[in-house]
Amino acid sequence: MAEFLWVIFPYLSLTVMLLGSLYRLVFRPLTWTARSSEWLEKKWLRWGSLLFHWGMLFVVGGHVMGLLIPMSWYTAMGVRPELYHLMADSAGGVAGLVTWLGSLILLVRRLGNRRVRRNSSFGDFLALGLLFVTITLGDAETLIRNNLVGPYEYRATVGPWARELLLLHPNAQFMVHVPLLLQIHIVFAFLVFAVTPFTRLVHVWSLPVRYPWRAPMQYRRRGDSWHTTR
Repeated sequence: MAEFLWVIFPYLSLTVMLLGSLYRLVFRPLTWTARSSEWLEKKWLRWGSLLFHWGMLFVVGGHVMGLLIPMSWYTAMGVRPELYHLMADSAGGVAGLVTWLGSLILLVRRLGNRRVRRNSSFGDFLALGLLFVTITLGDAETLIRNNLVGPYEYRATVGPWARELLLLHPNAQFMVHVPLLLQIHIVFAFLVFAVTPFTRLVHVWSLPVRYPWRAPMQYRRRGDSWHTTR
């Protein structure tokens, strides 16, 4: 089971993400979109999207700093473990809460607004649901378990495992004694990777560099249907 969870399953998820994204880009390019529902409801989308995306930027940055930078580098720079975990729990906790609140707003909006709900697909609910669960588990690890039990030194276990995973020779033994809550969080994160090509999450690979210069889009109603013009 350890070999499956921490060697086979991560590579399987990443392979599905990569090949699925390439297939969608080549054979279904017109579906490569976030399918904005702004024209259905703006107020809650604005707040939820801002909180989620800005929070996620800091969350991803924190994961890169914690997992991909070896603990010995921090020690060489004079950053003691106590200081590192204080910064990680405080800054990471705030970023995690902001991201969680944004994802909650987006999920409640999609479920609670009739117009948005009727124009949503199963993939929309699946993507938001998996993101919400993953973020909730991460926040629970950072804000609840770390404060009740004490900080867990994931840089000595999850960090080496993640780096070796990227180098194509992972060691599942690093993950055997990782706290269960953190293990579940990581499994759900790879589930998010796996469903990315089949949901609106695929737009994470698109950098909106042309957005400031694009032609404005207008939505016009014609009969019982909506039409988009530029």
